Amino acid sequence: MSTPPPTTGINHFSPTVSDVEASAEWYVRVFGLQRLPMTFPHHGDEQGGYAVLLADPRTGLMIGLHHHEACSGERFDERRPGLDHLAWGVSAREDLDAWAAWLDENGVEHSGVTDKTEPMPYSTVVFRDPDGIQLELMHAPG
Repeated sequence: MSTPPPTTGINHFSPTVSDVEASAEWYVRVFGLQRLPMTFPHHGDEQGGYAVLLADPRTGLMIGLHHHEACSGERFDERRPGLDHLAWGVSAREDLDAWAAWLDENGVEHSGVTDKTEPMPYSTVVFRDPDGIQLELMHAPG
C-alpha cells in the first residue's frame, strides 16, 4: 500500500483534567457543547477513573474529559512531551473577531486576534482551558 487508508477527520479530544465538573461547565459554556447524560468508566482502572462526554452538535466533535484518581493536579505545560495545543478552524477572519468578543463576554483570557504573514498568512486567537491546556481558533485563507 503506497498511501495510508483514509480517515474521516478527528473524532474526539480527550484531556485529563483536574476538576472534571469545572472543566465540563467551562467547555459547555465557551463552546456551546452538550453534555451527554452518562459517564464512561476507564476499563481496567480499579481506582475509579472515568470520562464525562461532551458533544458539539454542529460538527460532531466529541470531547471526553477524563478524571484519574492519581492525577497530581499540576497545570498543563505544553513544553513537556504530550499535547502542545488543539486548534479549531473558522471559516472567515471575521469569525475570530466574533470569537474574541465571545471569550471576553465569558471571562476567558485570550491573545486577541493575531494576524501573521510568515511562513504563510493566517490569523489566530489563543486561550487556555481551566487546566491551562492551550486552545486556538485559526483562520488560514484558502
